[in-house]
Amino acid sequence: MDVREEAATPPLHPLGPEFADVNIADCPSRLILEHITSRWGTLALAALLDGSHRFGELRRRIGGVSEKMLAQTLQTLERDGFVHRHAHALIPPRVDYTLTALGEQAARQVWTLARWVEGHVPEVVAAQEGYDARRE
Repeated sequence: MDVREEAATPPLHPLGPEFADVNIADCPSRLILEHITSRWGTLALAALLDGSHRFGELRRRIGGVSEKMLAQTLQTLERDGFVHRHAHALIPPRVDYTLTALGEQAARQVWTLARWVEGHVPEVVAAQEGYDARRE
């Protein structure tokens, strides 16, 4: 095989090419995608793009999220390797959340999508209203 052909061939996933395909029903990538594109996942990742935040700071920045949902979301993102939780040995306890390198990449991607959505709200609302009017 020619060196140029070898370089053009995308690297295979270590567990096989079929392992990482979001079109396969039981592919783990679907669950990961759900974690980062959920409402709270996207907003938590985006908030952490600004740097390290404590839990209360994140909750104030992400309007409407409950304490329980934010805790679950951060735990899930931490498990996936997107968020780092640093508990300081202080009294009172202090915990900071930051993005990992992988988390920063994911956050930039979903934040771009979120900003695109913000910029197209009028068009989507008009489409929704038109759809609803046709259905009546």
